[in-house]
Amino acid sequence: MNFFEVIFGNGRWIYLWHGFEVTIVLTTISVLSGLILGLILALMRTSISQPFKFLDKIRKSRKHKIILAIANFNPLQVFAKLYISLIRGTPVLVQLLIMYYVVFGSMRTMPKLFIAAIAFAMNSAAYIAEIIRGGIESVDKGQLEAARSLGFSHTKSMLYVILPQAMRGALPGLIGEGVTMFKETSIVGWIGLSDIMRGADDIRSLTATAFQSLIAAAVIYLAITVIFSKAMSALEKKINNQEGQ
Repeated sequence: MNFFEVIFGNGRWIYLWHGFEVTIVLTTISVLSGLILGLILALMRTSISQPFKFLDKIRKSRKHKIILAIANFNPLQVFAKLYISLIRGTPVLVQLLIMYYVVFGSMRTMPKLFIAAIAFAMNSAAYIAEIIRGGIESVDKGQLEAARSLGFSHTKSMLYVILPQAMRGALPGLIGEGVTMFKETSIVGWIGLSDIMRGADDIRSLTATAFQSLIAAAVIYLAITVIFSKAMSALEKKINNQEGQ
């Protein structure tokens, strides 16, 4: 059978279409949720919160080094660092399977799409947090000092002055993360979710031909990736032009 007979014969293209719908919905939910969580993690990662700073006054002798370490302890930064290290240091497939078989193992009525979205959002958040943190650190420190001198609190300075500039600088990285997430969703077949790759595998099992179905899946991934990248690049260029004006 040729390519068109394999994909379109007996309406087999519907497997890829349904898989495409699942992939798009899953990617959209995961990226948006990951962006929100990643932004929170980035702010935690760059926070100056030191709840035990009052202990810093106790430093009359060397035996108080532990107390000083506690005084300089930033729980938000520590939590964010641990989370990012843990997520980035383990495969997304392992995280997905833990979420499905362990966290929601006793809740079989939970939609697989929802479980997968949580796993991918948590994974994406770690990478997005580092991208946004890089954007925050790229903004001149004088901007923060100027905002503070005008009476803004640290939180308001970050929200109204630093973050808007940081997000513009982080946009290329965020676009790349969106593309990566779209492609990484191809592993959801491991928990029985019918995405593009699962649709291609169904066609392969029905026709006993792997080449045509896999090529069709690759073309879909490539087409969506190119379209998304072009659209985001155009958006980035428009934002930069408006900033220049």
